[in-house]
Amino acid sequence: MSKTTNVLLAGVGGQGVVLAAEILALAAANNGDDVLQGEVHGVAQRGGIVHSHVRYGPVVHSPLAQAGQVDALVGCEKLEALRFAHFVKPGGVIIVNEEEIAPSRFPNDNRAYPSNAADFLRAKGFQVVEVPATERATTLGEHRAANVVLLGVLSKYLDIPREVWDKTLVERIPKRFLEINQRAFAEGVGLSG
Repeated sequence: MSKTTNVLLAGVGGQGVVLAAEILALAAANNGDDVLQGEVHGVAQRGGIVHSHVRYGPVVHSPLAQAGQVDALVGCEKLEALRFAHFVKPGGVIIVNEEEIAPSRFPNDNRAYPSNAADFLRAKGFQVVEVPATERATTLGEHRAANVVLLGVLSKYLDIPREVWDKTLVERIPKRFLEINQRAFAEGVGLSG
């Protein structure tokens, strides 16, 4: 029996974390797997934390992975990759968007943004892949497609064939946004990692 694959996507409101998780879950289902997805929105509409677990395999009993079980973490921005790294299993992969979104702060809170996130995570033994997803999506003409650039990178670490991803994008993305998202996915696949 094959194992369950655990993926965690994390970011802040407006980065498309929930949509990316839906696309991943649908791709796994289209590949014939049992899939469960669980997400936490918090105060996402105000730039708060959003994270979503996607678990797939022959039989999945819970939508949430436990700390130390996640095969791949997608951090839609650096701080969220740090915040959720404890979920990743030893030697697991962490895909980090190079975007930095400073969190809301209290007055007189002068702490620096942790710009060295990738180096810190590598020192902990994780396989870290830094991706200029927002920059690449902006170059394609739509900064909001950074989440799909990240999915393209993630696809290289999962056992879901490219044709299943392509079918899933057509199925899930509204027609008027399909072409840009197809290009964004291809851009992610083409990035070295």
